[in-house]
Amino acid sequence: MAGAPRRGGRRRGMSDWLHDSSKRVALAFGGDVVSYGELARSVDAVRLPAGDGLVGCDVGLDPVALLTTVLACLDRGRPVLVGGTAEQAERTATVLPRGTGLALRTSGSSSADGSPRVVARTSASWLASAAPLAELAALTPADRIAVTGPLHVSMHLYAALHALWLGASVGDSLTGATAMHATPTRLARALRDAACPPKAVVAGAAMSDGVRSAAAARGIRLTEYYGAAELSFVLAGHADGLRPFPGVEVELRPVASGTELWAGSPYLALGVLGGGMLRRDAAGFATVGDLAERLPSGAYRVLGRGDAAITTAGATVLAEDVEARIAALPGVAAAAVLGEPHELLGERVVAVVELASGAALDGVVTAAHESLSPVELPRRWFVADALPRTGSGKVARGVLRDGLAAGTLGPAFPIAFERTGA
Repeated sequence: MAGAPRRGGRRRGMSDWLHDSSKRVALAFGGDVVSYGELARSVDAVRLPAGDGLVGCDVGLDPVALLTTVLACLDRGRPVLVGGTAEQAERTATVLPRGTGLALRTSGSSSADGSPRVVARTSASWLASAAPLAELAALTPADRIAVTGPLHVSMHLYAALHALWLGASVGDSLTGATAMHATPTRLARALRDAACPPKAVVAGAAMSDGVRSAAAARGIRLTEYYGAAELSFVLAGHADGLRPFPGVEVELRPVASGTELWAGSPYLALGVLGGGMLRRDAAGFATVGDLAERLPSGAYRVLGRGDAAITTAGATVLAEDVEARIAALPGVAAAAVLGEPHELLGERVVAVVELASGAALDGVVTAAHESLSPVELPRRWFVADALPRTGSGKVARGVLRDGLAAGTLGPAFPIAFERTGA
């Protein structure tokens, strides 16, 4: 826990995050305001299940109760399954890696036996990044920090715990906030709000140039980072691009679809239960399969998950790259790109778009013909009222793939616009 507060010259448990017993506001969620002193007393009063096993911290808990329970577990050295029931915790406990302090549910589905798919890590591996993040994002104890997503999602839980580590105030309202943690989609909405805070820490998906420019026009101090629940922080930066997060060593390794991003750091998880993308090597590096490239400036650009690559007519198309370019077109609120099996092409590119108010799909398709190469251009288009998303705000590709295979996405765009054939 690099940089963690101390009392009396020695390191104590997680209750050190509470700093003091003052009346300063620690939590402000849903109208519930809790001071640091009240939070400290609540943490001490939490009654955990008997024994030393994994504690379930159900997704149904309100934010104050969830944070209080997590803090109580960490303070007493009890591993905690965030977003899981007591029954799921009981099943998961038998297969946890030794030393697990936090078991974090991913946005994926459950494993075959019904156990939650979780990332297992030590609390120290998560919190070692606290001081570097505070410095990068210019966050201080004086900040009032807004967390804009559910706390059972790892990036939002980390944001809330990081705020308490700082001694700052954390809540769920932008009004009066001086900083926020958000996905690019949530930041885009916040930028339309007069209450948008002057500092923003953004992750969870690729950010469009339009959102980045809008933040700059508002004078927002933007800190972007790339990471994953399995890896924690990997890359971070400001307007000059993403570079290795302090303490992280990055390697780009060739694979069939490009160059894969591998990271070595003290922030890596112990493992993933129930499947997942985490792979490790003997040198201590790990990857979740994301592709990246090194720019002439020395910064890195993350291209997207290698398993989202589409092989069509012998060429490789990176779905997330095409998504970002479609999402930047006039009239598009959000976009998802998938590969669909095709007899002649191997796969054909399919787009599902969420249109902005008053926009028409034919205009979007016309613009796409002008901005995408023939191999990248979607051969079929679907319109969704709202793209399905995971708890962390990412597009739920699995839901869309299932809908595409089952024919439940609705009618495809009229064949007249399939100008490239097939």
